[in-house]
Amino acid sequence: MDNIRTLHGDVIARDLRIAIIASRFNDAIVENLVRGAVDALLRHGAGEKQIEIIRVPGAYDLPFVARRVAASKRCDAIVALGAVIRGATPHFDYVCSQCASGLARAADDTGVPIAFGVLTTDTVEQAVERAGTKAGNKGADAALVALELANLMRRLDV
Repeated sequence: MDNIRTLHGDVIARDLRIAIIASRFNDAIVENLVRGAVDALLRHGAGEKQIEIIRVPGAYDLPFVARRVAASKRCDAIVALGAVIRGATPHFDYVCSQCASGLARAADDTGVPIAFGVLTTDTVEQAVERAGTKAGNKGADAALVALELANLMRRLDV
């Protein structure tokens, strides 16, 4: 295995341009995800001018805007952030399904990595835990995925 070429991406921002697309619905939770993502990007070498934050109404709207941003080639990767919390109706299932599949399609269609940082939880408490308390910050985790994938894409293009 020592002679097998192995490619991977670094979690270094270098000259990468990163767009964070964040939903406003459940804003108290999503804002913590955004703060975590920005902090992770800055700690890994991004300058503030390399980061753009775009707000959308809800998680269902993330794929539509992510596709437009990715197609514009204004960024090397996108971090999609939102929080969908289960309620008493099937609305949760529709929003989660369309958000996840829409973001995956947008990445596949445009070739721009889109990191999935959308919380899909049963309770507000679970969302809070994943937005910076007990379970870490999933916004920061998604930002690191975006860096790694953007750097990997550059290596694959060589």
